[in-house]
Amino acid sequence: MANVTVLCGGTSAEREVSLRSGAAVAEALKAAGYEVTVLDPAVSSLDKMMACDAVFPALHGTGGEDGAIQSALEEVNAHYVGSDSTASRLCFDKWQYRQHITAAGLLMPEGALVHAQTYHEHRLAAQPYVLKPVAGGSSIDTFIVRDPEHPPHGIAEVFTRYATMLMEQLIAGTELTVGVLNNQALPVIEIIPPKDSEFDYTNKYNGATQELVPPKHVSGDLQRKAQALALQAHQFTGCRDLSRTDIMLDKKGQLYVLETNTLPGLTNQSLLPKAAHAAGLDMPALCKQLVEMALAR
Repeated sequence: MANVTVLCGGTSAEREVSLRSGAAVAEALKAAGYEVTVLDPAVSSLDKMMACDAVFPALHGTGGEDGAIQSALEEVNAHYVGSDSTASRLCFDKWQYRQHITAAGLLMPEGALVHAQTYHEHRLAAQPYVLKPVAGGSSIDTFIVRDPEHPPHGIAEVFTRYATMLMEQLIAGTELTVGVLNNQALPVIEIIPPKDSEFDYTNKYNGATQELVPPKHVSGDLQRKAQALALQAHQFTGCRDLSRTDIMLDKKGQLYVLETNTLPGLTNQSLLPKAAHAAGLDMPALCKQLVEMALAR
């Protein structure tokens, strides 16, 4: 069997999640029969991975999903899992992604770039909204504001770390996520956060959120439409191998694209592995398929 290097850790705010993803991927690949080396780019040079047959990035956030590691791997003609540097950069920059997706005709919540001085004055601030970094993931530094007259105190502080942020209309309804594997949409997952809480960083990883596959409150027709929408987002952005698109279903049955993740979480609590399992692929089979796609290029 091939020798695979799993990259995880890194220096982004999502380092801890990445380490858990990498550990889960490494365990799965070993179970599938591969020789596995785990490297952390924060402490190891790229030179150490050149002896392998394929690289499996399990990096999240800056340095992992923004095209940087993909560009480095492309320079040495490495076989690696996941989207290329161009698609990675596009999906990581939520503003550029928004321009691309809406130009392709897909519906997204209304959005705007704001900074500390313009944020309060923007008309979106008068209605429920979401405020999040232009680049980032795992809901880090993301605010879901349902009562615009009483925004969270942390917003002023977060603008000291980000010159601009993305402000979006908050769509009330049901949150869905749809993974894509090898240009096939996986089963839809319905996300139900704890009562009176949000699907934030804490509730993504503490096991308190219900992740229903198949969904209990979404019709089969709407599930198929959500799968088609996720596949369109995957293809329009040039993603390959895997992605996961987050979607909101409003109370009128309208679907809105939120974002596409090119390297979604791969921990034992992550959504894409859960969807793959519902489709009949356990973690070793999922990771084996991804490595085979990389080796075939």
